[in-house]
Amino acid sequence: LNEGKKRSFQPAKMSTCPRIPYPLPVLCSLLSVILLPMATRKIATSTLWQLGSQIAMAGMSILTVKFVTISLERELVGLYNSAYGYLQLFGILADFGLYAVAVREVSKADRKEEVLGALIVIRIGILILSLLSALLFVWLLPHWSGTTFPLAVTIAALVPFFTLLAGILRTIFQVEYRMHWVFVAEVVQRIITVTAIGSFAILGMRGSTDVFYCYLFLAFGGLGACVLFLISLVAGHRYIAIRPCFKTKRLKPLLRSAAPFGLAFLCLALYRQFDITMIALLRPDFELQNAYYGIIVRMADMAFLIPTFLLNSTLPVLSERHEKGEDTRSLLGKTIFILLLLGSVEALFALIWAKPLVLLLTTPAYLSSKMQLGSDAALAMMALPFFLNGLIQYGFYVLLTAHKWKRLVLTLLPAAALSLVSNYILIPVYGFLGAGLTMIAVHILLALTLFPQGLRALPVRLSLCQLLQWTGFSATVAGGLLLSASSLHSELHTLIMGILMGFLIVGVVFALRIHIYFR
Repeated sequence: LNEGKKRSFQPAKMSTCPRIPYPLPVLCSLLSVILLPMATRKIATSTLWQLGSQIAMAGMSILTVKFVTISLERELVGLYNSAYGYLQLFGILADFGLYAVAVREVSKADRKEEVLGALIVIRIGILILSLLSALLFVWLLPHWSGTTFPLAVTIAALVPFFTLLAGILRTIFQVEYRMHWVFVAEVVQRIITVTAIGSFAILGMRGSTDVFYCYLFLAFGGLGACVLFLISLVAGHRYIAIRPCFKTKRLKPLLRSAAPFGLAFLCLALYRQFDITMIALLRPDFELQNAYYGIIVRMADMAFLIPTFLLNSTLPVLSERHEKGEDTRSLLGKTIFILLLLGSVEALFALIWAKPLVLLLTTPAYLSSKMQLGSDAALAMMALPFFLNGLIQYGFYVLLTAHKWKRLVLTLLPAAALSLVSNYILIPVYGFLGAGLTMIAVHILLALTLFPQGLRALPVRLSLCQLLQWTGFSATVAGGLLLSASSLHSELHTLIMGILMGFLIVGVVFALRIHIYFR
């Protein structure tokens, strides 16, 4: 009761405070993070480390994409993107939903090292089967026989192999709330990759037609992923002993628990990440198509991950409170509110700054022309999926938390089927434009079906004031982007204005008093 009184009293007290210099409330708000309730502080800190990691990785990914597009001709860039795009589906299959299960099971287990060891055994077994299937398929399919694609995929397979091994160890840092190690490991990984690839561009390589360098760039990605795994292994062993566990009593329950997650993530992969592979199968000019579209899909992967970081950080506390029958409405309301804010930022940048962002990532050759749609058109099409993705992910996680996986799978299966059929019809005629239109249609369908189910499964507390704050926030950010768009004539202008927009977003958060919901 006292806690409830404090929450209801604090906003009223703050609203009557006299105006004070701007830096002081900022410092007070930063100090308040230290004074947060333990559960909220852990979620906030964990999410901030993951967001910091994602921001750093996004910056270095921009450099990587820039160096690749400068150093290689467009067809080889398309081959580079196609290899990673092809492996994404098999990476999802190899994950089998184990990470979501791992966070839940390890966090509540008495013998955490046994549960983690069983998860490691399952992950290695499924990973080997999945990647071997991917390699057999790409080498034996006549469509790609005699092309450079099979070897490119084989080299690129090092990335999902080491990344997924590191991913299961990430569970340790998630449940122990030591996500700074994830930041260190991922940033070091990207530094190695971007430095190795960037050295060729810095030394003067421009538009190379030699496929050897494409293979070499893919190998650099594998090297970075190997370092990611080694850092995760050494750091994770400090908190939980890492050793395989072959006990049947541990393996079988985890496999049963992971199966619904695996099926759900498979459906998600089919509608979100299989389009690049379908372009490679259905278009003779797939290298050129995936040169334009693959870059945007890699950007989309980063944008789609940000809501996942927040939800992964919330999941342990949400699962614990739900199992105990405690009230989760406030926690879920804050989660939706943050997802709306993140979705607005991602969608508005993609829609309004599509051209300058593509120029920042690539070269003018990737922009739309009178004869060919370019990467800027693909990015603008992704704006609506960027916004809806957070709401879809919310429904996804809530239904799994409420143990309603059958309803989740029955909702995702039609979406996956719609994606496959629509891509099969549209890609041969319209190329990546057909894939983008399919992505929009599927996200609208899932937002209208999955998100309402999540709201019904677990009630939320989301006030009209929060919705008005989100509207004001979105309108202000949109205005800033529109006013600045006409002045972005070079990569330097885009970088400077992007930093200024970051300050604007932070300022709007404090001006609209959005930060008080994190107390």
